[in-house]
Amino acid sequence: MANHRDRQRGAVIVEMAIILPLLVMLVFGIVEFGRAYNANISVTHAAREGVREYSISRDAGEGRTAALNAATSISLSPGDVVLTNCDSSADGGNQARVQVDYDLDFIVGIPFVSFDGVTLSAEGVMRCGG
Repeated sequence: MANHRDRQRGAVIVEMAIILPLLVMLVFGIVEFGRAYNANISVTHAAREGVREYSISRDAGEGRTAALNAATSISLSPGDVVLTNCDSSADGGNQARVQVDYDLDFIVGIPFVSFDGVTLSAEGVMRCGG
């Protein structure tokens, strides 16, 4: 009877050794997907707020500041926000564009796969007003 229990215990250990890495990878994959989704929402929000402020004020500095302040969950640098068009001499038909790019690095690496991360991009376009 003791021999039968020892074989069962050994089978449980082997099964756990096979299944546990897959479960850990699944959990970390869910966490990384959540981080990437949150960063994507923040980048989109930053582009939207930046173009809104830029189209109203026609000041690139204020548009960039609004975009940087809107992305509170990620750390954008001023170089990540590119503003085009909408100069102060243009008529109201001109469009303001704000492009926000963010390099997302993964916290957890996937074994046997090399990732440098992904670049998340969002563009906001709005008619210049004011």
